Amino acid sequence: MPHLTSFRLLYCSPLLSPFKSPFLSFSTLSKSKSPLLNPPSFFTVLSSSSGRYPKLRRHPHHLRRRNSSSFRETNRRDKGMSTEETESGSVGFNKRRAEGRDKNDRPKTLQLKARKLNPVNTICYVQILGTGMDTQDTSSSVLLFFDKQRFIFNAGEGLQRFCTEHKIKLSKIDHIFLSRVCSETAGGLPGLLLTLAGMGDEGMSVNIWGPSDLKYLVDAMRSFIPNAAMVHTRSFGQALGSDGAPIPDLREFSDPIVLIDDEVVKISAILLRPSCLKGSQIVTEEPNMLYPSEVGIEGRRDHLQEPILPHSAGEDSKAGAMVKPGDISVIYVCELPEIKGKFDPQKAVALGLKAGPKYRELQLGKSVVSDRKNIMVHPSDVMGPSIPGPLVLLVDCPTESYLQDLLSVESLSSYYAGSSSNPPESAKTVNCVIHLSPASVVRAPNYQVWMKRFGAAQHIMAGHEMKNVEIPILKSSARIAARLNYLCPRFFPAPGFWSLRHLNHSIPELIASSEGSVTKLCESVAAENLLKFHLRPYAQLGLDRSGIPSLSSPSEIIDDLVSEIPEVVDAAQEVGQFWNGFGEAKGEITPMHDDKVMIEEPWLNWNTLPGCLENITREDMEIVLLGTGSSQPSKYRNVTSIYINLFSKGSLLLDCGEGTLGQLKRRFSVEGADNAVRGLRCIWISHIHADHHAGLARILTLRRDLLKGVPHEPLLVIGPRQLKRYLDAYQKLEDLDMQFLDCRHTTEVSLNAFECSFETNKEHSSPEGPVSFEDVNNRNTVELMNQNIDSSLFAKGSRMQSYWKRPGSPVDHSVAFPILKNLKKVLCEAGLEALISFPVVHCPQAFGVVLKASERINSVGKVIPGWKIVYSGDTRPCPELIEAARGATVLIHEATFEEGMVDEAIARNHSTTNEAIEVGNSAGAYRIILTHFSQRYPKIPVFDDAHMHKTCIAFDLMSVNMADLPVLPKVLPYLKLLFRNEMTVDELDDVISAGLAS
Repeated sequence: MPHLTSFRLLYCSPLLSPFKSPFLSFSTLSKSKSPLLNPPSFFTVLSSSSGRYPKLRRHPHHLRRRNSSSFRETNRRDKGMSTEETESGSVGFNKRRAEGRDKNDRPKTLQLKARKLNPVNTICYVQILGTGMDTQDTSSSVLLFFDKQRFIFNAGEGLQRFCTEHKIKLSKIDHIFLSRVCSETAGGLPGLLLTLAGMGDEGMSVNIWGPSDLKYLVDAMRSFIPNAAMVHTRSFGQALGSDGAPIPDLREFSDPIVLIDDEVVKISAILLRPSCLKGSQIVTEEPNMLYPSEVGIEGRRDHLQEPILPHSAGEDSKAGAMVKPGDISVIYVCELPEIKGKFDPQKAVALGLKAGPKYRELQLGKSVVSDRKNIMVHPSDVMGPSIPGPLVLLVDCPTESYLQDLLSVESLSSYYAGSSSNPPESAKTVNCVIHLSPASVVRAPNYQVWMKRFGAAQHIMAGHEMKNVEIPILKSSARIAARLNYLCPRFFPAPGFWSLRHLNHSIPELIASSEGSVTKLCESVAAENLLKFHLRPYAQLGLDRSGIPSLSSPSEIIDDLVSEIPEVVDAAQEVGQFWNGFGEAKGEITPMHDDKVMIEEPWLNWNTLPGCLENITREDMEIVLLGTGSSQPSKYRNVTSIYINLFSKGSLLLDCGEGTLGQLKRRFSVEGADNAVRGLRCIWISHIHADHHAGLARILTLRRDLLKGVPHEPLLVIGPRQLKRYLDAYQKLEDLDMQFLDCRHTTEVSLNAFECSFETNKEHSSPEGPVSFEDVNNRNTVELMNQNIDSSLFAKGSRMQSYWKRPGSPVDHSVAFPILKNLKKVLCEAGLEALISFPVVHCPQAFGVVLKASERINSVGKVIPGWKIVYSGDTRPCPELIEAARGATVLIHEATFEEGMVDEAIARNHSTTNEAIEVGNSAGAYRIILTHFSQRYPKIPVFDDAHMHKTCIAFDLMSVNMADLPVLPKVLPYLKLLFRNEMTVDELDDVISAGLAS
């Protein structure tokens, strides 16, 4: 018989420890010569025979040193950490970080990169960076590549993750240009800027160019990016007033605005406005483009002291509507210098020149005196004919309302082929036109006629085309998703784009105009991911498809998997049996590795089915983990976002990191994600760090567009008060169609005060009439609520109190009353009893959240309690979290670091895997889902098998239905099988080192 090697049952009194339930370690049975009590499962045999798991994964030698108490205490003193001592042990946390005073969070003096230009570039091309091509959630980006410089046009969500996937070094980027200032084109900027700011000791920055709407975006980002005050912005065109209202001016922007003009490239901008704004009055104001930091660089505005304005003004600008933020779109013109002809030494000798320095002068375009003849020798006398420099246009015409302006822009006439208004010597030949305009616009007859004006130019259609939906741009994560789907399709449904593989994407060659005439489509090519158009060497001018990723089908991915891990076929069959009643007996022996098994003691009742799961259906609730990584996106894990799917009753989002919309579309398909966004009831944000909310604006603007013309209420956004400052500033740029509620108004104390006040006023109101807002919002009620919130959020004298009750902007509690009333209505319609925020230990104003479902009655009239979901947000283990999670059906807990990295976890106020599991055990949670893993664990984190009896590791797009919770922990050993050949190495070569504030 196997012998018992260790068993410990530690019980700590709830009154003596912040962890108010026992910490437990489980019985383990070691290998012996005797057979197991029960017939071995396939996985038990596999784990004992293969031996392929490196010991480094479970007990890394280089991590043991971190567990040394003396080393740990030295580290903590060096980093200024605090530790709260209790009778049962210690719970450490970084006091400075919790209070927002961590020296690592202080702004740096970000420097622009100084590069030595190379006027004789041997390589130059434009390349399509296909962000959003498979999901249509954001604008594609375009890279203009030179030997020594890089330029990117548009930085939508997912750009950083895309560049990590395809090994495009963001540190080489010098300039970013925005064709419009909105979430679709600029949603990836916050994460990108934070990543660059974290590089090295000094950090890095880039120049960001865009129309003057850019001011509002930078002002908004200042609220959560500590380095936003030092973003090097270069806005052009009109300058808007500080309150967002334009001030009239009589200039119209008709000529190209030159932005960059050096020996490498000339980049100009041509502004477009909707037809309703034709002849708009343009405004000018004090230039405020660069926003230098208050410390040390007040004078740094480089050469750009005034808004960049065009060289001429129109006469018709005295009338018309005002230009509003977000109305301006930009055409970018990129012109390379001409390629000079070859020097002919024979002609130089014939003109009396001696070989020497004068040859060089002539090649540089300077005239010289002949050595043997009394004449001047000009460059044209000895040089062959020059070749005009290649020319590229990037056109963003977002809607047909911009077409009138596009067709009438006079400054484009010099680029049209065979234009009678241009003398031949001033005509410019366009080699390539990249259209960022959507398909609905480019197929308009007028747009097609305009395209033909460029003669033989190569047209690349980079707007959203259905052709690209079936090709995932993130092949690494798509490959992982397909492998997970093969192993366990219940928890890992097939990604949405696999279902689109057989769509007919044929494009008609003829289109009909409104007058009935038929127009043939201009010849063009559809943009594909990483498609290039070479500009130099001149001999290679044209398209290059060699870098386009090949299309991998799911069957090819699975064939590779089976070849790599043959046992996965039997494993997939065994996992499938879990849903056929396999392995449901209580007290069974669960297989583990190395011939060790974990006994789940019957008296602990860890696997007893909670009452809330009685008669549960698959249409009750599903947890979809859209992003499971921390800090910044990587190839395999996006940043944090959790979609709570209530099916017919709507949905909620818990956190909304960059790329959340793209992940929704990868999970549910393009159309399915639109339906999911339409059905959102509420978005809850845990704290102000960008990896938890940078995708919020994109979700809100899409919902606004989807519901345009449909009666609806603004979406409720609950978050820390700093988030409101960001959203208020951003709404000057785009209407977000939302209402905001401070997390502090959704704590249990605050909600109780609201309910008490509401009921009190209801009792004093007329029995026949409803309770009016005026009744609830009386002076005594507001004062009572203020008193309760301020005095009871933390008990007076609590050690944690100062970390949340820090001075900040005053909150108008009277404004919260109608929103709280709306929250109550929203929750009721969603079948939820409560949404309760609670403070946690991470940074100022950091929260976790509890979702409680309403009770339901089964067919025989029995009352079944509602389920309870708890999400920790980012936190150290703390009493508030344990109390909030008590009796939870599911605890979703961050587990940024592995067990051996406690010091790193304390320094950043995060949790380790073991700490997260201990919190769940202490709270008596039925199931624990670990998420928010450091990107040092590219695919699967390091964890101790012995503690995972009711726990599972989260993966991107993982979907956990409430009906499947009993099976959830059983799948974990098979997930380790899937990644058994993967080494636990840092992904820092692929992920940019240092990123979003985490």
